[in-house]
Amino acid sequence: MSEQKELNELTTTQVDHEYGGSEIQVLEGLEAVRKRPGMYIGSTSESGLHHLVYEIVDNSIDEALAGYCTEITVTINDGDTITVTDNGRGIPVDIQPQTGLPALEVVFTVLHAGGKFGGGGYKVSGGLHGVGASVVNALSEWLVVQVHKNGQIYEMKFARGEITQKMKVVGPTDKNGTVVTFKPDPEMFDTTTYSYDIIHTRMQQQAFLNAGLKIKTFDLRPGQEAQDEMHYEGGLREYVTWLNRHKTPIHDQVIYMEGAKDDAIAEIALQYNDDFKENIISFANNVHTPEGGMHETGLKSALTRVINNYGLKSGQLKPDQPGLKGEDCREGLTCVVSVKLTEAQFEGQTKAKLGNAYIRTLVDNVVSDKLEQFFEENPKVARMILDKAMMANRAREAARKARESIRRKTALGGAAMPDKLRDCNEANPELTELYIVEGDSAGGSATQGRDSRFQAILPLWGKMLNVEKARADKVYGNDKLTPVITALGAGIGEDFDLNKLRYHKVIIMADADVDGAHIRTLLLTFFFRFMRPLIDNGYVYAAVPPLYKLTKGKTVRVAFSDEERDAISAELRGDNPNTKVVINRYKGLGEMDPHELWETTMDPERRTLKRIELDDAVRADQIFTLLMGEKVEPRRDYIQENAKKAVNLDF
Repeated sequence: MSEQKELNELTTTQVDHEYGGSEIQVLEGLEAVRKRPGMYIGSTSESGLHHLVYEIVDNSIDEALAGYCTEITVTINDGDTITVTDNGRGIPVDIQPQTGLPALEVVFTVLHAGGKFGGGGYKVSGGLHGVGASVVNALSEWLVVQVHKNGQIYEMKFARGEITQKMKVVGPTDKNGTVVTFKPDPEMFDTTTYSYDIIHTRMQQQAFLNAGLKIKTFDLRPGQEAQDEMHYEGGLREYVTWLNRHKTPIHDQVIYMEGAKDDAIAEIALQYNDDFKENIISFANNVHTPEGGMHETGLKSALTRVINNYGLKSGQLKPDQPGLKGEDCREGLTCVVSVKLTEAQFEGQTKAKLGNAYIRTLVDNVVSDKLEQFFEENPKVARMILDKAMMANRAREAARKARESIRRKTALGGAAMPDKLRDCNEANPELTELYIVEGDSAGGSATQGRDSRFQAILPLWGKMLNVEKARADKVYGNDKLTPVITALGAGIGEDFDLNKLRYHKVIIMADADVDGAHIRTLLLTFFFRFMRPLIDNGYVYAAVPPLYKLTKGKTVRVAFSDEERDAISAELRGDNPNTKVVINRYKGLGEMDPHELWETTMDPERRTLKRIELDDAVRADQIFTLLMGEKVEPRRDYIQENAKKAVNLDF
């Protein structure tokens, strides 16, 4: 059988027997989900709340992978309940042999029960552990499931995992599919308010990954109404084009490669742009693997080998010289890798990393064969990619020299700290904080007002480099960023070592105005691009300084918003509206006395800090490129589209 014929059969052939109760296997019970929800959905924050939706949608996606589902609808209802509808076969309703219960009941009440363990119900599946439906049920205030199957509608109802209505037939139907509606339990989550944008982004991703699958999203909440329909016949090709929409590709055609072996399929789509960063997004059975895994390893090794071989063959690289490194070959790369396989081995329920070793070989072989063939047939594009890699190599060498220069200046990693750094006395990084402060004036107040036992101050001055438009060698030599790099002590880029970090709280303290917001954005762009583990591990914060000072006689209060200002003003006036209350708008941190800065913005007992978190790296990458990149038109369009939403530009 040819590889292409094998691939076509894998992607279009339905699982060739009935999906019934005998396919549902019980592994263990449902207890502990409500006691330890983080073990199953990652957290009880906003990310965990949205994970409930993904668990139900993943089941519908699995039906699409099996060849039975062509349309999925996700709706946020009024009251922040969720409805997920698909037109697949419908969850089995016959008796599951091990329990003697209807399979529908088993799926929603028993942990590790599903059609994904024996290879019979599904050939490939994202829902590896079989906990999705039961975990969503356990963490919902209530859940209703309706199955359209065999000409009838079967319904069950639950409350916090307990059955409130046994399965019964509630009417006839001429459809097939499953409808799940649930209300997240406010006892279990920090918030139960859904973000349409987060759900839409995830569903768009799934539509790209499953060429031809139609996914609709609706928001029916009053005042927030929205709807989208996503349907991409081009699949991964269209995904790469979309990812590069705010960038300038160096070649028009998206390079697409595919291959299969046994029950495994690999698809790769890539395109280079004139940016300096790589953007590789990988999936296994439609599940995003943000920490990569074997499929990414196979891609990287093959890509480096093919580009080096082409360079030697074309004469642009010499055999007696060091070859191009992997990071050289990936500069400006936008790539999506999607593999589908049986018995996928993920690390943890959140499926962050793929561990199947044979997938590395499959992806390596596909990229090696298909990319080499593409280069032979498209020498102009191959030359553009090689030239970019060689330029990246020269810049990397310049960055290496700049990095070594910094190391020499800091006495081989010694304590030659920046002149402007006012360090703290505590040596344990777990107990220390670094305030990066906008301006010398504010830096002076912060230095005088701080607790020098554990708080260090580093003032910034002048315009900071926008690293979104610069290579690493420019970053190392920048006089505004070098003090930050040196003070933190952990290096940057590929050399970044979290174990060497000198402070476990890195706090950006800028004025509460547009200029301050710009400073924060420039710093966050730098951390995101060159010190990403800082953000991933929750070490970056933004200080929240007050906007107003209210004075009544000797009484002084501060307010952090217009609403708080008005409330405090009314409180100070009491029953007499003519009472004089002086309200001053802080123009900047430098206006504050040291004791004011300490009391309002630096005292751990009274201050407000916003931790910078990263739930969606792909979305963050897009936003940083949009707001800080070279292209003006997309940024202008974004500002025009969102300007009406900006009611207060203060932080």
